[in-house]
Amino acid sequence: MSLPPLLRTLRLPAIASPMFIVSTPDLVIAQCKAGIVGSFPALNARPAAMLDEWLTRIAGELGEHNARHPERPAAPFAVNHIVHRSNARLMHDLEVTVRHQVPLIITSLGAREEVYAATRGYGGITLHDIINDGFAHKAIAKGADGLIAVAAGAGGHAGTTSPFALLHEIREWFDGPIALSGAIASGDAVLAALAAGADLAYIGSAFIATEEANAAADYKAMIVASAAGDIVYTNAITGVHGNYLRPTLIRAGLDPDNLPVNDPSKMNFAEGKPKAWKDIWGSGQGIGAVKAVLPVAALVERLEREYLAARRRLAL
Repeated sequence: MSLPPLLRTLRLPAIASPMFIVSTPDLVIAQCKAGIVGSFPALNARPAAMLDEWLTRIAGELGEHNARHPERPAAPFAVNHIVHRSNARLMHDLEVTVRHQVPLIITSLGAREEVYAATRGYGGITLHDIINDGFAHKAIAKGADGLIAVAAGAGGHAGTTSPFALLHEIREWFDGPIALSGAIASGDAVLAALAAGADLAYIGSAFIATEEANAAADYKAMIVASAAGDIVYTNAITGVHGNYLRPTLIRAGLDPDNLPVNDPSKMNFAEGKPKAWKDIWGSGQGIGAVKAVLPVAALVERLEREYLAARRRLAL
């Protein structure tokens, strides 16, 4: 297994996953300054012209940080492109990320050769998120540099396969970079991801309960107060299966134990459409490890401390 040089010098082997609405420049910049990859979905920048402004700000502030702190430079950042056919903004957003030469591109809900070719053209790296081995083969065949294995327990649009089974199947044929997603909210879990065959942990829900996250105070408090038993897996919200906080389903007038099964073809990521996330909040199963709303820097410090302690326990 080998990581590209861009990802070898992280403080912690981790990528903060791009979260709809929640991930904005404030969160990304804080994550990168703390030493892990920060990321956001291109669709969070609304209207579309704002994407250029966000990328300019992120690159500028991280550049200033690096000039002031050459001894601990910021980690690289990533932009997530939804490549599902319903995303009418894809080609516009791709042109902007190519122009800014974004170091890392994450693709979701489909694999597109033109996205990988365009990113490769300036030396960028692409990771595609998948929920099974079949999708992994398709993504690599179409030109993705690496994979994000979205296993059972992940927040948002998650898979159902055990991380151990999923990583084993992929590692039988793929030796490139893999990040693992699925209930990772502690340093112990970061180390477990590496032991299972991943190169990086992919962490989302824990960052919702940070001061820099663009999330309602109630959302952050619910993450702190909840645990794995409060997560419901359903495709009733967007048409694609994902994990959501039970209290928000109830608050929206839904019965979490009797949800309809929706048609995945009706999914729509056109600008302004995915409103469900504003009232029905996503979360992974790992939030039992989240005990307080913290600054990003403090959360990364906790994760690093736990990660190093786990390594010492195993004499690694």
